Amino acid sequence: MNRVPLYIAGVTVAAILGGCEHPPIESVQDGFRGTGMDQMINPRSDAVRAAKNVVPEPLPAASADGPLASAVYQNVQVLNDLSVGQFTRVMLAMSQWVAPADQSCNYCHGGNMASDDKYQKVVARRMLQMVRHLNTDWKSHVGTTGVTCYTCHRGNAVPQYVWFENPGESKARGLAAGNDNYFSSVGTAGSTSLPYDPYTSYLLGDSKIRVIGDSALPAGPSVSLQRTELTYSLMVNISTALGVNCDYCHNTRSFAAWDAGTPQRVTAYYGIRMARDLNNDYLKPLTPVFPEHRLGLKGDVAKVSCQTCHQGVFKPLYGESMLKDYPELAGKPATPPEAPPVASLGPATQGAAPN
Repeated sequence: MNRVPLYIAGVTVAAILGGCEHPPIESVQDGFRGTGMDQMINPRSDAVRAAKNVVPEPLPAASADGPLASAVYQNVQVLNDLSVGQFTRVMLAMSQWVAPADQSCNYCHGGNMASDDKYQKVVARRMLQMVRHLNTDWKSHVGTTGVTCYTCHRGNAVPQYVWFENPGESKARGLAAGNDNYFSSVGTAGSTSLPYDPYTSYLLGDSKIRVIGDSALPAGPSVSLQRTELTYSLMVNISTALGVNCDYCHNTRSFAAWDAGTPQRVTAYYGIRMARDLNNDYLKPLTPVFPEHRLGLKGDVAKVSCQTCHQGVFKPLYGESMLKDYPELAGKPATPPEAPPVASLGPATQGAAPN
């Protein structure tokens, strides 16, 4: 008997099955009975993700009594409503959440703590404004759970999951001379042949996220095949970022139908707009502040996607709130974000979803 073909066949089968998840896989229903809206959960993968989403112990709370930090320290522009004790506590927490362990406070500050000479301090100040903006103006997405610097950074000076504009596939796979950032450290459309940069169109630009056209043949659909593939690429990346199936938000009977989807779809609607807001109003304006080696291959600043915060789980840090321990990062309430268009929440026959 010729054993070589059998050996090759065995290796081939092992290679194929190696990419699959072995049982048991748990199924959790998250939609109406009979709709097939279930989430497939691998307990082994969940254990790995849980270990990466442990919330650090909070520092002891500080009193709001005493003089304001802005009255004692120079050049306090953002947390100027905090007492000295509260201000110092937030600074110490930030050094644990963001700064490299061997640098701590020196990562943002030099010998003169009031100086803005280091770009890291200028960026950190704007990021504090952004965190307060998220916790007050984007409750439609972050709810009362809120965010802190740790939500994205997880102990890294630069968040692990960021993206840059795509300079082209051949260049995106390597590094430019003196540049230590890839095009993207977030998903790549699940290793499919779908477009690998949906972010520039949807999380920086405001292109319509739509597959079904507004008109029927023979007038012709208003959505091209290229736009459809780009939309699916974004959806695959969101699915990967949250570690969920498509039916976490959608009823696959009709992806466009809002009345058949889940409440999570509305939350995701706001999340896409939130990412767009942060990229355009907080991150992109910082481009001239960063040194060249912190920029992408096209000279653009690192930007956020769903994976920047979620990092593989349906709620960042499994929904555990760090804001309750650091209410100083909540700031003051401001104008609520735009509501989704009610007209688009109609029956599936409308065939259109809001952008």
